Amino acid sequence: MSDYIIAALAIVFGIVFVLGVAINIHEFGHFIVARLLGMRVEAFSFFGIGPRIWGFKRGHTDYRISAIPLGAYVKLYGDEATAPLEGGDSEDDEVPKEELYELRPRWQKFLVMLGGPFMNVVLALAIPFGIALAIGVPAVPSPVISYVAKGSAAEAAGIQQGDRIVEFDGVKDPTWKRIQMDSLLLADKKTPVTIERDGKKQQLFVVPKRVVVDGNAMGDLGAMPDVGAKPVIVAQIEKGRPAESSGLKPGDRITSVNGQTIRNGSEMKSFVDKSQGKPLELSVTRGDTDLKLSTGTFKDPNTGDYRIGIQFDQNAAIAKDSVGIAGAAAHAVNTNWSILRLTGKAFGQMFSGERAVSDGGISGPIGIIEMIVKVATSFDIERLLFLLMVISLNLGLFNLLPIPLLDGGQIAVLGIEAILALFGMTLSMAVKEKIQLAGLGFIMLLMVVVFYFDISRIVTRVIG
Repeated sequence: MSDYIIAALAIVFGIVFVLGVAINIHEFGHFIVARLLGMRVEAFSFFGIGPRIWGFKRGHTDYRISAIPLGAYVKLYGDEATAPLEGGDSEDDEVPKEELYELRPRWQKFLVMLGGPFMNVVLALAIPFGIALAIGVPAVPSPVISYVAKGSAAEAAGIQQGDRIVEFDGVKDPTWKRIQMDSLLLADKKTPVTIERDGKKQQLFVVPKRVVVDGNAMGDLGAMPDVGAKPVIVAQIEKGRPAESSGLKPGDRITSVNGQTIRNGSEMKSFVDKSQGKPLELSVTRGDTDLKLSTGTFKDPNTGDYRIGIQFDQNAAIAKDSVGIAGAAAHAVNTNWSILRLTGKAFGQMFSGERAVSDGGISGPIGIIEMIVKVATSFDIERLLFLLMVISLNLGLFNLLPIPLLDGGQIAVLGIEAILALFGMTLSMAVKEKIQLAGLGFIMLLMVVVFYFDISRIVTRVIG
């Protein structure tokens, strides 16, 4: 089987797996809560909205594929507010009144609406929890600098090899992960950093260099921490770069550069950068064979570093600490919280004008599929699961926004109905349908906007 066919299959699997699981776990949340409360489910469309094009029936529920490939849905008997988007009005089945959604108390309707986002959050927590139990938690290196790239933001700030960062952007005793993630949103911003050198603290200011990766602008410090002795394993060879013509292959372990033993990827980067474009002699272990290979270098236009054109196997480079259930649970919560914090900070910057929408941070279907394709073709199941976690978490929270058609919008309608009921008033079905259609219009407008930014990023990347 050719590499192209394998890559194509990986892409299809990645897209179907990530989007299929994230969307269907959401709809399953609505489905299972409704069933547990004794409501009758008319249809479960696990792909698409609108008219039914194929399916099968089990019990009272029709499991189907629908015509418009935008998400999925669960349709309950007695809930006609979104009927135009769910294949039309309910069939004329004789349904006991106690099984109708519309006749249930509002607290039960609220739980049904909450079921979808809840399951997305559960999935987002379950993924890092399961990975932590299975293979451990990545060891976070201390914020002790082992490599500073020439011309980098760290070098300009005066940060040196051996410095320990004890405060970054107002956060005391930060982990390297916190520093790395926060710097992504601090491109071109003067950021206070306190380092400890020879037992003395010094106040410095660093301005993370703005780099654009896949159309997204982010800040780069140009420094790496000391991760100790970790194997330098080649994960990918970049096409058209010197490493490709040198004979290096994925899976090779690089043990020395120009006769000098390297302990980790940071040291390898330092040796390559110090070459200033000169050819390098590499000692490589491939299986049971030791090889000597020669490679040229090139200057990365984004960072200014000299490179040979490889990507390291990050899983091999990062040690894992075994944890129990409590440790895995803490890791799951911390991982999701760090994503929420970073996402919230990015949106806050966009609303305040500190960050342009065109700099990235908002991805539509094209951007999401691009991310899935990139991860799927790396054949890294752990990265694919991490991406599923991020998408599931964001999908769950996005659906809680008070926008008609979304779960949050329907919860808001329930709240409005509760208030009107105090005055003996109700919302008619016609009004509810108009609210949902207005919500559809807003969602479609939002889709146009994110499509525009997705395509703009692609065009900018292509034309340079």
